[in-house]
Amino acid sequence: MKTLYKFLFLLASMSIIVGCSDLEEEPIGLLSPDGFFNTPKDIQTAANAAFGHMTHEDFWGRKMSLTLLLRGDMVAIGDPTTSTRRIEHDIFNVPNDNGMIDGYWLRVYQMIAAANQAIAGAELVDANESIKNPIVAQAYFARAFAYFHLVRQFGDIPYISDVVTDVDVAGSISKTPASEVYANIIADLEFAKTWLPDTQAARSIPAKSAAHSYLALVHLTLGDYPNAYAEAKGVIDNEGVYELGLEADFQDLFDATKSDSSQEPIFVLDFIGASNGDDGRDYQAALTGLRDDQQYGLGGGWSVGVPSLEVYNRWDGRDYRKAVSLDTTGVFRITDPVTEVVTEELRDFTVFKESGRGRGVNRPHIAKYTRSIGNFATGNGRGSETNYMMMRYAEVLLIAAEALNETSPGSSEAEGYVNRVRARARNSNGVTSGLFPEDVSGLSQDDFRDMVLEERKWELAFEFKRWYDIARRRMGAEVFNASGLEGEKPNFDPNQDYLFPLPADELARNPNLEPQNPGY
Repeated sequence: MKTLYKFLFLLASMSIIVGCSDLEEEPIGLLSPDGFFNTPKDIQTAANAAFGHMTHEDFWGRKMSLTLLLRGDMVAIGDPTTSTRRIEHDIFNVPNDNGMIDGYWLRVYQMIAAANQAIAGAELVDANESIKNPIVAQAYFARAFAYFHLVRQFGDIPYISDVVTDVDVAGSISKTPASEVYANIIADLEFAKTWLPDTQAARSIPAKSAAHSYLALVHLTLGDYPNAYAEAKGVIDNEGVYELGLEADFQDLFDATKSDSSQEPIFVLDFIGASNGDDGRDYQAALTGLRDDQQYGLGGGWSVGVPSLEVYNRWDGRDYRKAVSLDTTGVFRITDPVTEVVTEELRDFTVFKESGRGRGVNRPHIAKYTRSIGNFATGNGRGSETNYMMMRYAEVLLIAAEALNETSPGSSEAEGYVNRVRARARNSNGVTSGLFPEDVSGLSQDDFRDMVLEERKWELAFEFKRWYDIARRRMGAEVFNASGLEGEKPNFDPNQDYLFPLPADELARNPNLEPQNPGY
């Protein structure tokens, strides 16, 4: 079932971030919950607004998602004529006025503002906790989800948990230490885990499993491996209760006509194949698709975010996930120079650039967001019906394996979690293809750690996870050197680049947000 989050014009006004340019110019947008919240349905409307912002072009439609892809070591710029603000992230030359960051900073705080409205408004609704709290828990989850992205990218940030009604207060807020932000995220997720139901009508509505799984990932990010394992194990132990499992065919996870019925997604952002301006518009097919490729009826993509050639070269072809994740051929309309007859020809990646009229690059492209995106609005596949999996069950298994290895190395239990994921990678359309990737056994703690991070790299390839893994494990010097997948990135500075710069215009409006992050 497709779930469309509709947020009303009132809530668009309610979702205001302190420090944004509109704040001082349009203080009318600072609304109080008084008068709006009368029934649990009103709480749900406000909570829906938080999730609605997630499918905006500023967030997962384009800006934040592309930023995360490009900062990893698997995806690089394919079209050198694309906007500079994108290239800056790919080469680690990001100024403090980078347009990608400016674009989504406001949007994430709008999510937070909508969540805060729902939480505060619930206090005004006269209803039993058993009715209110499962709805309010959605808002707590949305707030934790938003802050979890921000704190991993920026470190110390403004933490706002109340409804902003005073312009002067809004303009003088200061940063909260990252450690406190994480503590608040954990508290929000604990509330959500307590009150969310075991299942929901759609995976785009957070259930208990979503809060449970994100708690595991937050603890893993903090290096709190006992709690990361405990939370992940809690999800695994409740696999049946939460209606979770691994999808039999890896390809079906990225088929918009099948993913709604899958038990593997835990929390998704649900695009619906339509858009109102940039609300709900999905650009991933355009950004990652092959320029002028005709094979999917999309009119081709833009070849902006393209895997490095070494991703293709080093990914073992016996791994079914490689075929699902990459397109190595494209269909192009070719005009005969003599007869001027136009025909469609299948060509491999070695001539993509020539076939695509010179823009782009001769490398395999990402297939996860172009091959089966359902109905779509506008050209180049924009406005897809793709469900973007923010968390899926395979990741929970790998979180459990990674965390358990840190506390109990040599565990057959940890090996078993990885082997479940690898067994699916040997399975193509229900047929087991050989013995690769082989089951894991007998590894040392260090080797297992390296292996599980590699497993995450291939299993979650191009799913916007890799940069966060590099940052939390401080792997930049290792993956951005000459032997890395993208070759040496000389601009990468481990003393600077694990954090993004705070937006310059935010600092200019509110000096209390100083100091800027180191190096910017």
